[in-house]
Amino acid sequence: MDLDRMHECWFAIQVKPRHEFATARLLRSKGYEEFVPSYRSRRQWTDRVKVIDAPLFTGYVFCRFNAEIRWPVISTEGVIRVVGNSQGPEAIPDYEIESIRKIMVSGLDLLPCDYLKTGDRARIAVGPLAGVEGKLTGIRNRRQLILSIDLLQRSVVVDVDQCCTINGIPVQLPGAEYGAQALGRVC
Repeated sequence: MDLDRMHECWFAIQVKPRHEFATARLLRSKGYEEFVPSYRSRRQWTDRVKVIDAPLFTGYVFCRFNAEIRWPVISTEGVIRVVGNSQGPEAIPDYEIESIRKIMVSGLDLLPCDYLKTGDRARIAVGPLAGVEGKLTGIRNRRQLILSIDLLQRSVVVDVDQCCTINGIPVQLPGAEYGAQALGRVC
């Protein structure tokens, strides 16, 4: 294993508005692993409707790099800053990035949604999203999982298949008690 890769973590990079995909291409050309999760969105013009790929987390690109060697990332055209706190950049846990990737390849419908701070974390035990952690909610009589990136305080909602369960217990809609076992905060 490459020793330099051992110290690389995922970070959220704030980018100029509407520059997510272009900045990701520039980072990729510099040899970085980048990730811009997207969804299909229908946009209405006066004369037509167009389906476009839109970023799930507008204004952000995820990138894996060594925080001690961040100048090549920060100096990339379109980059505003690496998201963090007063001590420096703050890494995003690998499981959060992998959960989003798993949702992206599942083929299920997904949309960005408001960040939810309250609620129990749950893990899907079976189905195409097995192992994905998030917060469960029901909207418009559908079963949905909300996956949150805590550092950005942004979330993504994905429709959960009827056969999916959480911790071996079928998902229940709002109004009924959740059968999911709380996992607490996962770090």
